[in-house]
Amino acid sequence: MADIYHQLADRALADGLPDAGEAAWILDGEDVELLSLLQAAFVPRRKHFGRGVGIQVLNNIQNGLCPEDCGYCAQSKVSEAEIRQYPLRSDEEILRGAEAAARGGAVRYCMAMSGRGPTLARTRRVAELVREIKSRYGIQVCLSAGIMQDEHTKILADAGLDRLNHNLNTSENNYGQICSTHSYADRVQTLEAAKRSGLEICSGIIVGMGEQSSDIFELACKLRDLEAPSIPINFLIPIEGNPLQSDRSLSPERCLRVLCLMRLVNPRAEIRAAGGREGNLRGLQSLALYPANSLFVGGYLTTRGDPMQDTIAMIEDAGFEVAEIEGAAAGNRPEHDPSRFRLTGEESILRPDVQPRDA
Repeated sequence: MADIYHQLADRALADGLPDAGEAAWILDGEDVELLSLLQAAFVPRRKHFGRGVGIQVLNNIQNGLCPEDCGYCAQSKVSEAEIRQYPLRSDEEILRGAEAAARGGAVRYCMAMSGRGPTLARTRRVAELVREIKSRYGIQVCLSAGIMQDEHTKILADAGLDRLNHNLNTSENNYGQICSTHSYADRVQTLEAAKRSGLEICSGIIVGMGEQSSDIFELACKLRDLEAPSIPINFLIPIEGNPLQSDRSLSPERCLRVLCLMRLVNPRAEIRAAGGREGNLRGLQSLALYPANSLFVGGYLTTRGDPMQDTIAMIEDAGFEVAEIEGAAAGNRPEHDPSRFRLTGEESILRPDVQPRDA
């Protein structure tokens, strides 16, 4: 049985990939040894990224007001989630977010804008912000702004944008189950426009939306075909008011299996444990670092996440290290003492029933 794990690891080292049968076994096999699978995924991860973990900060610079009907998103026109809608933040607010991310030790500042896609005028404004951020702070910049054409992506590339994010989210066959106001092909076209402009692309998946295991493998292979260097793996967050809620598939083990498959199909890519990692991986979060080499910290588009200090503690306690980026501004990231005893919360370590009554 050990041979199959070695075979998967060796094939990934040679830039091969699992076949459909192996992919189905990785995701659903009852005889899979999880720790052995994680070790197999760690082999190519270690070759290409060592034990480094890139920390990325996401700033939702425009919230809600979206005409699309993506069922997983609290910003969509069909969601009844109670969120505060706001137009594009001021330049000062966006720049402050970039400064905080750089000083906190993030390797990349990711800006996200709701809506179908930006006008050319809005694209030019964001491009100026990209120039200013890179000039001031030296941090890499990623933008997620919806559907774009070549004229949009060229403006952003000329401004020095490092990556354009546009998640495919699910397979082409399953796409109509999660959105009807735009197509899978629209999303692929945006990624291809970014590549033609010389931008790196960032594109990933949301699991837990009723997809089949074959859909996950299909999307993993599509991202390989697109040569995506950055792949965020999101685990559905069941936000009250959204049409898409939990399909009850996302056990911590299922999440780890998905991460392993994505690493074995895309051995050279930056694999990110992204939205929903805290709530779905729970006590197994640190095991995600064996296939994944990147994390979001501090929150996502509309939901909160673990703060920077807790994330750094988790990374270093697991024997990994926070990756540094050449040329980035000198940071003031929180110090972590691996010998310090910690419990969740700030309360006394004494049980309430043994504390003095006047405490």
